[in-house]
Amino acid sequence: MYTLTPRCHLPPLRRSPPPCQAASTTTTTPPPPPSLSVPSRAGPDELRSTWPQRAWTLAGSAAILSSLSTSASLVAAGAGSPAAPLAAAPAAYSLADLATGVYHWLVDNYGDASTPVLAAQIAAFQGHHRHPSTITRRDPCNNLHALALAPADAALSAAGAPPAAHAFAGAFAACVVLSQQFHAWAHETRRRLPPGVEALQGAGVLVSRAQHAAHHRRPYDTNYCIVSGMWNGVLDRYRVFEALEMIVYFRTGIRPRSWDDTDASWMEVVTGADGAATATAGDDGSAHQTASISSDGMH
Repeated sequence: MYTLTPRCHLPPLRRSPPPCQAASTTTTTPPPPPSLSVPSRAGPDELRSTWPQRAWTLAGSAAILSSLSTSASLVAAGAGSPAAPLAAAPAAYSLADLATGVYHWLVDNYGDASTPVLAAQIAAFQGHHRHPSTITRRDPCNNLHALALAPADAALSAAGAPPAAHAFAGAFAACVVLSQQFHAWAHETRRRLPPGVEALQGAGVLVSRAQHAAHHRRPYDTNYCIVSGMWNGVLDRYRVFEALEMIVYFRTGIRPRSWDDTDASWMEVVTGADGAATATAGDDGSAHQTASISSDGMH
């Protein structure tokens, strides 16, 4: 018997070891939300209405009344059925509540002093979180003038439109402008509310004090709507704003301010008997986190 033995020997395959790479010990952290220079508690002069503020508010009110009266005049002249304007006004009231919620969420969470157009509003809303009761001491035009111009322009843009469009534009603009007054009443004590306002709050026509108080408690990311608050339940239950925040974060890397609910800029400034000021996270049934700050409310 012969055994066949192969005579061809293949050398083993030599593979070069992979190059040695140093492992990185650093982690990439997303940038923090923009910091704000939040104004201190407003002084008495800052709470009074100025003549320019009165002029802006008067101009906005005139535009709104003009739009509503035009709608009524067109219906009276036979230009359309009164049913359409009567349906448009409640629709505008509902949409205005949603619009104030979206705007409130936006300026609460994004932007800073360099943001075009909205910088003052952004700082004002953060200042409101620090000193929420200040809004109840502002003169009406001082409180409303900043919102009077844009909705008034919307009301005027309905010129030549059918009665329903005038009714919608006028009602929407009125609700948006007055939302800051409804907001102020949501911070007011019961005994200082004008007659009938508490009943409207209880009926859900205006945002209630109890509902809006939840916005000023941790985690500061609910109950943004400030006309009637009718949209707050839906928006919060289905986490609509949380979904929008995730989209913004994954596309831009920008974190909303509400993700850091321990930031002192969210917390109400409480002045003790000794004049010392602290920032408190609000009475939510949990232990408060306080941070020492200067007596003028700046952080």
